[in-house]
Amino acid sequence: QVQLVESGGGLVHPGGSLRLSCAASGSIFSASVMGWYRQAPGKQRELVARITIGSSTNYADSVKGRFTISRDNAKNTVYLQMNNLKPEDTAVYYCSAQRGANNYWGQGTQVTVSS
Repeated sequence: QVQLVESGGGLVHPGGSLRLSCAASGSIFSASVMGWYRQAPGKQRELVARITIGSSTNYADSVKGRFTISRDNAKNTVYLQMNNLKPEDTAVYYCSAQRGANNYWGQGTQVTVSS
């Protein structure tokens, strides 16, 4: 069974920082591409950041230079460091894991940046 549990969301003022964590169960982590997605009110889900098994990263243009994704395979954990947060970053953030054709999702954590 694969389980993803996000933590670290909350309320923050513009310009503030948060670090999201996603703990993944089992031995599948090191063989999984990990990602962070978000869904803002009234918008569709979008990819925020992605990190491959080899630690190559991709970011949405809107977060480049502000967000950093990283992974710690020994801890089965992926992180999203979010700096200089903006009101438009407000969304539910979801952790994802992809292994081959299988995709798994966490339940999401709310990030709210006051406007």
